Amino acid sequence: MPGDKHDEQRSGIGAATAMVEKFLLTLVLGVAACGAALAVEVERPGWTTSAELGAIITSGNTVGTSVTGKIEARHELAGWSNHYVMGGYFKEDEAADGQGGRLRKRSAERYSFSAKAAFKLMQKGKKLFVLASHVDDKFAAYSTYSSVGVGHSVQLHASADRSLDVELGPGYFSGVNANGQAESGFTLRGAAALKWKLGPAAVFSQTLSVERGASNTHSVAEFGLSTKINDTMRMKASFVARKDTNVPAKKKNTDTQTALTLVYSF
Repeated sequence: MPGDKHDEQRSGIGAATAMVEKFLLTLVLGVAACGAALAVEVERPGWTTSAELGAIITSGNTVGTSVTGKIEARHELAGWSNHYVMGGYFKEDEAADGQGGRLRKRSAERYSFSAKAAFKLMQKGKKLFVLASHVDDKFAAYSTYSSVGVGHSVQLHASADRSLDVELGPGYFSGVNANGQAESGFTLRGAAALKWKLGPAAVFSQTLSVERGASNTHSVAEFGLSTKINDTMRMKASFVARKDTNVPAKKKNTDTQTALTLVYSF
Protein backbone atom coordinates (compact mmCIF):
# COMPACT_ATOMS: atom_id res chain seq x y z
CA MET A 1 0.00 0.00 0.00
CA PRO A 2 1.27 3.57 -0.71
CA GLY A 3 0.80 4.54 2.92
CA ASP A 4 2.88 1.59 4.11
CA LYS A 5 5.68 2.52 1.73
CA HIS A 6 5.72 6.11 2.99
CA ASP A 7 5.71 4.87 6.58
CA GLU A 8 8.72 2.66 5.81
CA GLN A 9 10.59 5.58 4.23
CA ARG A 10 9.83 7.81 7.23
CA SER A 11 10.91 5.01 9.56
CA GLY A 12 14.16 4.61 7.60
CA ILE A 13 14.91 8.34 7.73
CA GLY A 14 14.12 8.36 11.45
CA ALA A 15 16.47 5.45 12.07
CA ALA A 16 19.16 7.17 10.02
CA THR A 17 18.79 10.37 12.01
CA ALA A 18 19.09 8.44 15.28
CA MET A 19 22.18 6.61 14.02
CA VAL A 20 23.90 9.83 12.94
CA GLU A 21 23.03 11.60 16.20
CA LYS A 22 24.34 8.65 18.23
CA PHE A 23 27.64 8.67 16.35
CA LEU A 24 28.12 12.43 16.66
CA LEU A 25 27.28 12.31 20.37
CA THR A 26 29.88 9.58 20.90
CA LEU A 27 32.57 11.71 19.26
CA VAL A 28 31.57 14.79 21.25
CA LEU A 29 31.78 12.91 24.55
CA GLY A 30 35.12 11.43 23.55
CA VAL A 31 36.62 14.83 22.88
CA ALA A 32 35.08 16.34 26.00
CA ALA A 33 36.69 13.60 28.06
CA CYS A 34 40.10 14.84 26.98
CA GLY A 35 39.60 17.88 29.21
CA ALA A 36 40.92 20.56 26.87
CA ALA A 37 39.59 24.10 27.19
CA LEU A 38 37.39 25.34 24.35
CA ALA A 39 39.09 27.86 22.08
CA VAL A 40 38.72 29.27 18.60
CA GLU A 41 40.76 27.76 15.79
CA VAL A 42 42.16 30.35 13.41
CA GLU A 43 41.67 29.57 9.73
CA ARG A 44 44.55 30.82 7.62
CA PRO A 45 43.45 32.58 4.41
CA GLY A 46 44.65 31.38 1.01
CA TRP A 47 45.45 27.97 -0.44
CA THR A 48 46.72 24.96 1.50
CA THR A 49 47.58 22.00 -0.73
CA SER A 50 49.07 18.56 -0.11
CA ALA A 51 49.88 15.58 -2.31
CA GLU A 52 50.50 12.06 -1.04
CA LEU A 53 51.87 9.00 -2.81
CA GLY A 54 52.56 5.40 -1.86
CA ALA A 55 53.73 2.52 -4.06
CA ILE A 56 54.76 -1.13 -3.80
CA ILE A 57 56.63 -2.77 -6.69
CA THR A 58 57.68 -6.43 -6.48
CA SER A 59 59.75 -8.61 -8.81
CA GLY A 60 61.17 -12.14 -8.87
CA ASN A 61 58.82 -14.95 -7.87
CA THR A 62 56.07 -12.41 -7.26
CA VAL A 63 55.62 -9.59 -9.77
CA GLY A 64 53.19 -6.76 -9.17
CA THR A 65 52.60 -3.05 -8.76
CA SER A 66 50.37 -1.21 -6.31
CA VAL A 67 50.04 2.59 -6.30
CA THR A 68 47.86 4.92 -4.22
CA GLY A 69 47.78 8.70 -4.30
CA LYS A 70 45.73 11.72 -3.28
CA ILE A 71 45.74 15.48 -3.83
CA GLU A 72 43.91 17.62 -1.29
CA ALA A 73 43.41 21.40 -1.47
CA ARG A 74 41.72 23.89 0.84
CA HIS A 75 40.92 27.49 -0.07
CA GLU A 76 40.04 29.85 2.76
CA LEU A 77 38.35 33.15 1.91
CA ALA A 78 36.73 35.81 4.07
CA GLY A 79 33.28 34.33 3.62
CA TRP A 80 33.90 30.89 2.13
CA SER A 81 35.83 27.72 2.94
CA ASN A 82 36.36 25.38 -0.02
CA HIS A 83 37.72 21.83 0.02
CA TYR A 84 38.76 19.64 -2.95
CA VAL A 85 40.03 16.04 -2.89
CA MET A 86 41.13 13.84 -5.79
CA GLY A 87 42.44 10.29 -5.28
CA GLY A 88 43.33 7.12 -7.09
CA TYR A 89 44.39 3.55 -6.40
CA PHE A 90 45.27 0.60 -8.62
CA LYS A 91 46.89 -2.80 -8.22
CA GLU A 92 48.25 -5.04 -10.96
CA ASP A 93 49.79 -8.52 -10.59
CA GLU A 94 51.60 -10.85 -12.96
CA ALA A 95 50.93 -14.59 -12.95
CA ALA A 96 51.44 -17.65 -15.14
CA ASP A 97 48.82 -18.04 -17.87
CA GLY A 98 49.02 -21.87 -17.92
CA GLN A 99 50.80 -21.97 -21.29
CA GLY A 100 54.30 -21.06 -20.18
CA GLY A 101 53.71 -17.32 -20.50
CA ARG A 102 53.01 -14.53 -18.06
CA LEU A 103 49.78 -12.56 -17.78
CA ARG A 104 49.32 -9.20 -16.09
CA LYS A 105 45.98 -8.81 -14.35
CA ARG A 106 44.57 -5.70 -12.68
CA SER A 107 42.81 -6.45 -9.39
CA ALA A 108 42.04 -2.91 -8.19
CA GLU A 109 41.27 0.37 -9.94
CA ARG A 110 39.53 3.26 -8.21
CA TYR A 111 39.34 7.00 -8.90
CA SER A 112 37.52 9.54 -6.77
CA PHE A 113 36.83 13.27 -6.67
CA SER A 114 34.95 15.50 -4.26
CA ALA A 115 34.36 19.24 -3.93
CA LYS A 116 32.74 21.18 -1.11
CA ALA A 117 31.95 24.88 -0.80
CA ALA A 118 30.97 26.15 2.66
CA PHE A 119 29.56 29.60 3.39
CA LYS A 120 30.67 30.97 6.76
CA LEU A 121 27.83 32.17 8.96
CA MET A 122 27.99 35.00 11.48
CA GLN A 123 28.44 32.57 14.37
CA LYS A 124 32.02 31.32 14.58
CA GLY A 125 32.49 27.73 13.42
CA LYS A 126 29.08 27.42 11.73
CA LYS A 127 28.67 27.05 7.97
CA LEU A 128 26.20 26.15 5.25
CA PHE A 129 27.70 23.85 2.64
CA VAL A 130 27.07 22.20 -0.70
CA LEU A 131 29.13 19.22 -1.85
CA ALA A 132 29.49 16.84 -4.77
CA SER A 133 31.47 13.61 -5.05
CA HIS A 134 32.07 10.84 -7.58
CA VAL A 135 33.76 7.44 -7.27
CA ASP A 136 34.64 5.11 -10.15
CA ASP A 137 35.66 1.67 -8.84
CA LYS A 138 35.78 -1.23 -11.29
CA PHE A 139 36.03 -3.91 -8.59
CA ALA A 140 33.70 -2.65 -5.84
CA ALA A 141 30.04 -3.35 -5.12
CA TYR A 142 29.22 -0.12 -6.99
CA SER A 143 31.23 0.51 -10.16
CA THR A 144 30.16 4.18 -10.06
CA TYR A 145 28.73 6.17 -7.15
CA SER A 146 27.91 9.89 -7.36
CA SER A 147 26.28 12.03 -4.71
CA VAL A 148 25.37 15.65 -4.03
CA GLY A 149 24.29 17.18 -0.76
CA VAL A 150 23.62 20.34 1.20
CA GLY A 151 23.59 20.93 4.90
CA HIS A 152 24.83 22.66 8.02
CA SER A 153 28.24 22.16 9.62
CA VAL A 154 29.31 23.08 13.14
CA GLN A 155 32.70 23.08 14.80
CA LEU A 156 31.82 21.57 18.17
CA HIS A 157 35.31 21.75 19.60
CA ALA A 158 38.46 23.71 18.82
CA SER A 159 41.56 23.99 20.98
CA ALA A 160 45.28 24.27 20.50
CA ASP A 161 45.63 20.54 19.81
CA ARG A 162 42.14 19.21 18.96
CA SER A 163 39.22 20.04 16.69
CA LEU A 164 35.90 18.35 15.95
CA ASP A 165 33.59 19.27 13.05
CA VAL A 166 30.22 17.68 12.28
CA GLU A 167 27.85 17.95 9.29
CA LEU A 168 24.24 16.99 8.70
CA GLY A 169 21.92 17.43 5.73
CA PRO A 170 19.93 15.85 2.89
CA GLY A 171 21.39 14.60 -0.37
CA TYR A 172 20.84 12.57 -3.49
CA PHE A 173 22.86 9.70 -4.97
CA SER A 174 23.00 7.81 -8.24
CA GLY A 175 25.14 4.79 -9.05
CA VAL A 176 25.59 1.56 -10.95
CA ASN A 177 26.18 -1.64 -9.01
CA ALA A 178 28.46 -4.49 -10.04
CA ASN A 179 25.58 -6.19 -11.88
CA GLY A 180 25.11 -3.15 -14.11
CA GLN A 181 21.87 -2.07 -12.44
CA ALA A 182 21.32 1.68 -11.96
CA GLU A 183 20.21 2.96 -8.55
CA SER A 184 19.31 6.42 -7.29
CA GLY A 185 17.42 8.11 -4.49
CA PHE A 186 17.43 10.69 -1.72
CA THR A 187 19.69 10.26 1.30
CA LEU A 188 20.32 11.67 4.74
CA ARG A 189 24.01 12.40 5.23
CA GLY A 190 25.96 12.85 8.44
CA ALA A 191 29.71 13.35 8.76
CA ALA A 192 32.33 14.11 11.38
CA ALA A 193 36.02 14.99 11.28
CA LEU A 194 38.35 14.79 14.29
CA LYS A 195 41.92 16.11 14.26
CA TRP A 196 44.23 15.62 17.24
CA LYS A 197 47.77 16.96 17.51
CA LEU A 198 49.57 14.37 19.62
CA GLY A 199 52.87 16.25 19.81
CA PRO A 200 55.15 18.63 17.93
CA ALA A 201 55.50 16.19 15.01
CA ALA A 202 52.51 13.79 15.16
CA VAL A 203 48.86 14.31 14.16
CA PHE A 204 45.98 11.83 14.39
CA SER A 205 42.92 12.32 12.18
CA GLN A 206 39.62 10.50 11.87
CA THR A 207 36.76 11.12 9.42
CA LEU A 208 33.45 9.35 8.96
CA SER A 209 30.59 9.97 6.54
CA VAL A 210 27.30 8.06 6.40
CA GLU A 211 24.71 8.36 3.62
CA ARG A 212 21.45 6.59 4.44
CA GLY A 213 18.99 5.95 1.60
CA ALA A 214 15.85 3.85 1.22
CA SER A 215 17.71 0.87 -0.25
CA ASN A 216 21.34 1.27 0.87
CA THR A 217 23.55 2.83 3.50
CA HIS A 218 26.92 3.99 2.18
CA SER A 219 29.65 4.84 4.68
CA VAL A 220 33.34 5.72 4.53
CA ALA A 221 35.65 5.82 7.57
CA GLU A 222 39.31 6.86 7.52
CA PHE A 223 41.91 6.85 10.28
CA GLY A 224 45.29 8.48 9.77
CA LEU A 225 48.47 9.07 11.77
CA SER A 226 51.10 11.36 10.28
CA THR A 227 54.56 12.29 11.53
CA LYS A 228 56.55 15.31 10.42
CA ILE A 229 59.81 14.73 8.56
CA ASN A 230 60.55 18.38 7.78
CA ASP A 231 58.63 21.59 7.09
CA THR A 232 57.04 20.25 3.89
CA MET A 233 57.21 16.43 4.14
CA ARG A 234 55.29 13.99 6.34
CA MET A 235 54.99 10.22 6.64
CA LYS A 236 51.39 9.00 6.95
CA ALA A 237 49.88 5.65 7.93
CA SER A 238 46.18 5.31 7.12
CA PHE A 239 43.30 2.85 7.22
CA VAL A 240 40.16 3.35 5.10
CA ALA A 241 36.97 1.27 5.24
CA ARG A 242 34.14 1.63 2.73
CA LYS A 243 30.85 -0.15 3.37
CA ASP A 244 27.53 -0.63 1.54
CA THR A 245 24.68 -2.51 3.18
CA ASN A 246 23.03 -3.58 -0.11
CA VAL A 247 25.48 -5.31 -2.46
CA PRO A 248 25.16 -7.80 -5.36
CA ALA A 249 25.73 -11.49 -4.79
CA LYS A 250 29.39 -12.58 -4.63
CA LYS A 251 30.42 -9.06 -3.57
CA LYS A 252 31.53 -8.24 -0.03
CA ASN A 253 29.90 -5.25 1.59
CA THR A 254 33.13 -3.83 3.07
CA ASP A 255 36.37 -2.82 1.32
CA THR A 256 39.41 -1.79 3.34
CA GLN A 257 42.76 -0.27 2.46
CA THR A 258 45.83 0.15 4.65
CA ALA A 259 48.55 2.40 3.27
CA LEU A 260 51.84 4.05 4.16
CA THR A 261 52.42 7.22 2.11
CA LEU A 262 54.63 10.27 1.85
CA VAL A 263 52.78 13.58 2.01
CA TYR A 264 54.19 16.77 0.50
CA SER A 265 52.59 20.09 1.48
CA PHE A 266 52.89 23.26 -0.56
